[in-house]
Amino acid sequence: MMQVYAINDDNIKTIKLRKKAIMNQTKVITHKPLLLCSLTVAMALTGCATTSPTPEKNDPWIGWNHGAQSFNDNIDKAILKPVAKGYQWVTPTLVNEGVTNFFSNIQDIGVTINDLLQFKLNQSSLDASRLLVNSTVGVAGFMDVAKLVDLPKHKEDFGQTLSVWGVTSGNYLVLPFFGPSNPRDALGIVGDALFNPLTYVSAFGTTAIGAAIAGSKAVDVVDRRANLMTTEKIIDEGSVNRYDFIRDSYLQNRDFLIHDGNSSQDVDLLDDNADEKSKPSKSMPATQNKDSSSKPAINSNKAKHTLELKAPK
Repeated sequence: MMQVYAINDDNIKTIKLRKKAIMNQTKVITHKPLLLCSLTVAMALTGCATTSPTPEKNDPWIGWNHGAQSFNDNIDKAILKPVAKGYQWVTPTLVNEGVTNFFSNIQDIGVTINDLLQFKLNQSSLDASRLLVNSTVGVAGFMDVAKLVDLPKHKEDFGQTLSVWGVTSGNYLVLPFFGPSNPRDALGIVGDALFNPLTYVSAFGTTAIGAAIAGSKAVDVVDRRANLMTTEKIIDEGSVNRYDFIRDSYLQNRDFLIHDGNSSQDVDLLDDNADEKSKPSKSMPATQNKDSSSKPAINSNKAKHTLELKAPK
């Protein structure tokens, strides 16, 4: 059994136009920063930018930043990544999730405080309820019971609070050991440390308690690094320029968080896509007029391209 499909030049042009429109739509979807996670060194990987800003304008400290990123990468490859792999290998999934939930519950203290400082009263009540539920029913936060009762996790930090207060971000800055940042978010790291109760327990407790807190923070770092092994592959395999990819992802992610998901970059991308989709439509009526005035495509005098598909035996 054999089927024959005749495709003329006009049909080929139409197919190409449709394919271009689909690719433009896909481009917008893949560049929306939906993945909101950060590495231990504050890597934000939600997507890459469609067009990178001019480095001289957006990244005047590029020389320092390249050096700091190389330093962080060397530390990660030599120490953090091997330890994280070992931790991931020896730790059961249930324990790994429990450790992640425990430190996430402690972070909810700072999240709730930042909610109040940003005058998000409704969200602060939700986050306070989440903290209470997980700290009690969730056994000190080792189980995330709150998500079962529709109390989602929010991401608020003091850097976002400073933005709400009108503090500008400043230039892109890579910090040793911390990774992608800017002057405002660097100050935010200090503020978040002051909101963390473990900071005061470590500072005013005994030497043994201080050592225990330091050990718990080390576990937190290793746990977060282990949870992002897959994300690292996306950076290494999906980016042409690793430095630009990390920088643009960080800037987009911070913009997304500060505006609570209403990033202006998404609107720009959608507008660009609408403009591109409107361009082919101008030439479509002429093509349709030709088709309507001519004979059916299979009987046209124009050159044809014939594709034969044979059914397998």
